[in-house]
Amino acid sequence: MNPIKNLTKLGLVLPEVSTPGGSYVSVNIRGNIAYIAIQFPIKNKTYLYQGRLGNEISTEEGVKAMELCALHVLAQIKDKIGFDHIIGLNHLDAYYQAGTHWDDAPIVVDGASDLFVKVLEEKGMHTRSIIGVEKLPRNFSVGLTASFTLKT
Repeated sequence: MNPIKNLTKLGLVLPEVSTPGGSYVSVNIRGNIAYIAIQFPIKNKTYLYQGRLGNEISTEEGVKAMELCALHVLAQIKDKIGFDHIIGLNHLDAYYQAGTHWDDAPIVVDGASDLFVKVLEEKGMHTRSIIGVEKLPRNFSVGLTASFTLKT
């Protein structure tokens, strides 16, 4: 597994590592599990994909937003842990805010799931939860948390 090489093949680069927007840490390690705090679609300190899926944000844009969240998760791993210390991705919690009649959350979350498998290969296989919420901070359409098992 070579995540950086895989990202390059996909034409993707990791974003600048974001910092917490409150009284918490971006990565918390307990035993051999790393928990990644919620990541949002931010690029170069610019908030992107703000609004409700199905209203201001299309499903296709939602896929890109979730992919950007996944890139932020990978940036946190690279910066705080290192890819060599990863046994595998355990679980994702994907959050979204949507219009009343929109119902394509699995398609949007595949933006993150597919990226993790392409970049981390077999180590990117995971379980996930998809959670619709009334409101996300800064009116982001999506947010993503993750947990990884680390080598001891």
